Amino acid sequence: MRHFVIVGILILVVASLTYIGLDAAELLPTQASAEAISIDWLLNLNAIAISFLFALILVPLFYSLIVFRRKKGDTSEGEHMVGNTKLEITWTVIPLIVVVIFAYLGTYSLAEISRVNPQALEIKVLAQQFSFSFEYPAFGIKSKDFYVPVNKQFVLKMESRDVIHSFWVPEFRVKQDIVPGRVTELRITPILLTPPGEPYRVVCAELCGASHAYMFSSVHVVSQEDFDEWVAELQNIAAATDQTPEGRGEALSAQNGCLGCHSIDGSQSIAPTWFKLFGSSVELTDGTTANADEEYLAESILLPGEKIVAGYETTLMPSMEQLNEDQIADIIAYIKTLK
Repeated sequence: MRHFVIVGILILVVASLTYIGLDAAELLPTQASAEAISIDWLLNLNAIAISFLFALILVPLFYSLIVFRRKKGDTSEGEHMVGNTKLEITWTVIPLIVVVIFAYLGTYSLAEISRVNPQALEIKVLAQQFSFSFEYPAFGIKSKDFYVPVNKQFVLKMESRDVIHSFWVPEFRVKQDIVPGRVTELRITPILLTPPGEPYRVVCAELCGASHAYMFSSVHVVSQEDFDEWVAELQNIAAATDQTPEGRGEALSAQNGCLGCHSIDGSQSIAPTWFKLFGSSVELTDGTTANADEEYLAESILLPGEKIVAGYETTLMPSMEQLNEDQIADIIAYIKTLK
């Protein structure tokens, strides 16, 4: 009985120290959504269970290795153990009960984070290699950055233009795959403003290609007043830019994810920069060169695999066949202004 008491005390001590260590490590990022509260609560219970099981396995193992090791000069045979039916039933029934309890808690947590608010703000998300773009149908605006008001649920209706992607903001905890040919939904209620100059990030959590690691957008959780100002600003910009081809081209470039891969200031990116592109001589992978005129740019937009720029062989640009001739002309007009 003395050994059982000692082992029991050691298990509680090691389990407590393990849990304290996991908690001190701060493995989770900021808790920034109502859904994160429920998820973190369940994860905390899992951490407690993991700490206990860790101690339950290691403490008896090391205690036995030390206390019951074969002493020097002892050549006797160990005691023959046939089995213990009560013990086997106990270690089968108790884990089964624990699994059922955690299954219930997981179901409850899932129901909590899926709770529907009929007044939720609808936001459409378009994912493509390798960028996200966002549309706010209620306001008639589109953006490559993600703005949402605090303490208000929003519902994401997400589509993919090419392969499977996954929408994930670590501070919100929840994530959802974005599957080609389907509209998937995700509901989130942000509860914490993003610090000034330190927005959260929406990242793709599904390996989607060579530049998967660079597929992210800024997430700004702001007050309702700041959100309304941002919406009004984008509406004014959209109204102004819609009057000129280059303005429309800039908006189309942002909406279709072009600026997620192509830089406009000459900086290195995952695709050739648009800065000073028009009229330049472009070196291709086959060793030839091409003049970046209207014809070349239009062909590169519609058939990006026909003439690949040297050094970007692994960058797979999706075709923009959804754009009509006027829209392509507007994008080219915008590229012409980047000098």
